[in-house]
Parts: sequence; structure tokens; C-alpha cells
Amino acid sequence: MSQSEVVTVRLTPEIKAKLDALAQSTQRSKSWLAAEAIALYVEQQSWQIQKIEEAVKIADSPQAKWIASEEVEAWLECWGTEDEKPAPCV
Repeated sequence: MSQSEVVTVRLTPEIKAKLDALAQSTQRSKSWLAAEAIALYVEQQSWQIQKIEEAVKIADSPQAKWIASEEVEAWLECWGTEDEKPAPCV
């Protein structure tokens, strides 16, 4: 069995009631459900932060190419019109 540590979490009465109901209907403990939810949240946030850091690194690199915001705005404004243009390129 893997080791675990105890963490105290404060919940609103509404969330606590939902957690109680979910634990009962799934026949899981509240602790198991909370640990599962926290694990999923941490994984999602870690993935998102990693992707943001990778994108910033690319954006900060000398090889980064940029399109002027005016070009992008003009392109977006033509969407759905008869004069719709292709996406701007560098």
C-alpha cells in the first residue's frame, strides 16, 4: 500500500452535502473521493502550466515569428463576410 499524508480541507456546507451524497451513491469514502478530485486537479493544472511555460519559451526564442495584431483583427473581422480572407502569414 502506498504511503499517504493527511490534509485538512474546509468545505462549504453545500459542497460537503454533495460530497456526502456522492460518497454514499458511489460507495466510496469521502477521503477517497477528495483525494481523487485533488489528484485530477493537480494533474490538469500541472499540464496547463507546463504547456504555458513551453509556449513562453518558444515565444521568447529568437526564432519566434509574430503577426501584427492589426492584421489578425482585420482577418477576424472579415469572417462570415463575402470578402473573407485567408489567415495572415509571416
